[in-house]
Amino acid sequence: MGLKRFVSFSFLVFIPLSVAAEKLEWGALTVFIVAALAIVPLAIWLSTATEEVALATGPTIGGLLNALFGNATELIIAIVALRGGLVDIVKASITGTLIANLLLVMGLSMFLGGIRYKEQSFAPVVARVNASSMTVAIAAILLPAMVIYTSTSVPETAISTMSVVAAGVLIAVYGMTLLFSLKTHSYLYEVSQVELADDEGHHEKPNLTLWMTVLIIATLGVAFESEIFVGAVEAATEGLGLTPLFTGVILLPLVGGAAEYVTAVGVALKNNMDLSVSIALGSSLLVALLVAPVLVVIGQVIGQPMDLNFSLFEVVTVIISVVIANVISLDGRSNWLEGALLLATYSILGTAFFFHT
Repeated sequence: MGLKRFVSFSFLVFIPLSVAAEKLEWGALTVFIVAALAIVPLAIWLSTATEEVALATGPTIGGLLNALFGNATELIIAIVALRGGLVDIVKASITGTLIANLLLVMGLSMFLGGIRYKEQSFAPVVARVNASSMTVAIAAILLPAMVIYTSTSVPETAISTMSVVAAGVLIAVYGMTLLFSLKTHSYLYEVSQVELADDEGHHEKPNLTLWMTVLIIATLGVAFESEIFVGAVEAATEGLGLTPLFTGVILLPLVGGAAEYVTAVGVALKNNMDLSVSIALGSSLLVALLVAPVLVVIGQVIGQPMDLNFSLFEVVTVIISVVIANVISLDGRSNWLEGALLLATYSILGTAFFFHT
C-alpha cells in the first residue's frame, strides 16, 4: 500500500476525533492539530475524485475540472478563514501556497527524484508558458504595494478598487491560459495527462456517479473540518508564539496542499518529472490567477474586504521564489542539486517569516 493510499484511509479516524476535541474542549492546540490531520485525507480524496471525474468526462471537461478543483482545499480553508475575519492569515496563505509549490514541492520532487534517477527531464515549453503567466500575476500583486510605498497618500478605497480591477484581469488571464492549454495548444499538455492516467493505473473508464459522490462528500467534509480548524487557529498559534504571517505562509499551505505534495513527489520518484513539475507550477498558477482574485471578489461580497496589497516582505519573497523556480525549470532538466537549492531557499525564507513581526 502506497503512502497516499495509507494516509487517505488511516487518517480518516481524525475526523470524529476533531469533532470530539472541539465539543469536549480539549484545548485550542489539540483541536488545531487534530483538525489539520483530518483535512489531509479529505484533501486526498477530493484530489483523487477530481482526477477520476476528469478521466471519466474526457479531456476538455476533465481538464476544466482539474483546473477549477486543483486547489479546492486551499480555497475552502481560505473562504472559511475570510468569513471569520482572518484577512491577514488568508493573504499570507496565498503567499505561502505560491512559495510552497515553487520551492518546497518542486524542491522535494527534484531532490528525491534526482537521487534515484540522477537526472530527469520535463517539457520546457509548458514551464515557459507558466513562467510568463506567473510574471503577470506577480505584477498584479506587486503594484498595489508599490503604489502605497511610492505615493504620499493613497485612500483605502483606491487600493480596494485597484485590487478588484486586477482581480478581474487575472481571472481573464486564467481563462486565456485554460483556452491555451485545453483547446488551441492542448497537444503541449497531452504528455502530462497520459502520464497521470498511467500513474493511477487506469485501464477502464472510472464510475462517474461513484466519483462524483466522493467529490461532493469530500468537498463538504473539507468545508466542515475547515470550520473547526479555522476556529482554533488563532488561539493555537498564539499559544505557540507564532505570528499570523508565519501561520498563513507556512502552516496553512502544508495542511491544504498535502495531497498535491504527496502526488507530485510520488510521480517524481516514478521518473514522471514532467507531471511533477506540471502539478507544482500549475498549482502556483491557479492560486495566483484564480484563487487570489476569487478571494478578493468573495471578500467584497461577504463584507470582509480583502485587497491585493501584500506587504513588501511578502512580495519580495514571492519574486525570489518565482525567479529561482523559473531559472531552474526553463532548461527542462533537473537533478538532486537543483532540488536541494530550492529546499534551501524555502528553509531560509521560512526562517525569515518565523522571525518577521
